[in-house]
Amino acid sequence: MISIISLLVVVVLSMLVVRVATVALTLTGLSKELARFQARSAFTGAGFTTNESENVVGHPVRRRIIMLLMLLGNAGIITAMSSLILSLVGAQQTEGVLGSLWFRVTALVTGLVLLWAVAHSRLVDRHLSRIIAWALGQWTMLEARDYASLLHLSGDYAVIELQVKPHDWLAGRELHALRLNDEGVLVLGIEKGGGGFAGAPRGHTTLDAGDTAILYGPRATLQNLDERRAGSVGNWDHHRAVDQQRQTETGQAELADPAGGAAESNARTP
Repeated sequence: MISIISLLVVVVLSMLVVRVATVALTLTGLSKELARFQARSAFTGAGFTTNESENVVGHPVRRRIIMLLMLLGNAGIITAMSSLILSLVGAQQTEGVLGSLWFRVTALVTGLVLLWAVAHSRLVDRHLSRIIAWALGQWTMLEARDYASLLHLSGDYAVIELQVKPHDWLAGRELHALRLNDEGVLVLGIEKGGGGFAGAPRGHTTLDAGDTAILYGPRATLQNLDERRAGSVGNWDHHRAVDQQRQTETGQAELADPAGGAAESNARTP
């Protein structure tokens, strides 16, 4: 039974390490979903795609977190497998009910099911994440900013990297001529195709083919921008997006000030 308990302890510690790393990566600016995937991948040694690895390697704090996860993951998995093998092998050499193979397997499965239920509990996840975030804020230098929550990226808004192609509606035009603000889209930065980065670019900055624009705005509008091509059809899509944004802003204004919205509506009624 000692080996079974040891295995469950290792599993609990492994889950706690991954949870702490997930919260830590979230505090560096990653979304919760991406941070959880990165933490699990590094801990298990599964790895992740090139773009995601660049996001980690290019950030010094994330890089240290992932390196620590890799080290702890190798030690934890080896220890867990050793405990499991010793437990099952020892069951054949021990007499009595507690030493039977079926009893140990049942105890192991029961313990793992209980741990799985606790790990997937939203209540436990919410409170544990708050405690970990508080502890990391107290004893580490991590900047406690969940940018995904701040920008409401889990709702109707998103941040995307849009690569400008030669026949795109965006290609070869200055930002002030595109009037992306009227569509509710903000240009956070532009990675130039020939090298260099323009942060918070101004209106006279030109989007050239080969550039990568970092955009923030409504998901539907961003998807349309990614598919929008130069020409009259693209211009028409722009005007429709502007009208949609105006309707959205009107609805938000009415929600913020119902009395004012009703008064304006009555004033327009003949």
